[in-house]
Amino acid sequence: MMTMLLACLLFAMLLPYLAKVPVAMAMAKQGGYDNAYPRSQQAQLTGFGARALAAHQNAFESLLIFAVAALTVIARDKVDDTVGLLALVHVLARCAYHLLYLLDKSTLRSLSWFVAIIAAFAIFARAF
Repeated sequence: MMTMLLACLLFAMLLPYLAKVPVAMAMAKQGGYDNAYPRSQQAQLTGFGARALAAHQNAFESLLIFAVAALTVIARDKVDDTVGLLALVHVLARCAYHLLYLLDKSTLRSLSWFVAIIAAFAIFARAF
């Protein structure tokens, strides 16, 4: 299950960068990607672009919690099948979260956020 946990951790690390693609697309539709002042341009995004930016930023926020949980169970040598399953649940819920954010499905998005965060804290709890 260590392999599953590490694979999920790697994917969680990549997710914020993959989530940047829709942001860049929205920026490009706004007269081109402003590489000199991208954050100023991002602050002006609305609709899909604003949701894409929020999902991108939230992926970084989520990574912190998940990474701490994953590294804690690794350090305590408590990785087991349950940890692997919880890691997979976390990653799948985070993927759903991102897609639901882009599709403007706020209630389902919030549900997937709760599933992901509960899975991350459950991983951490396995370290005890």
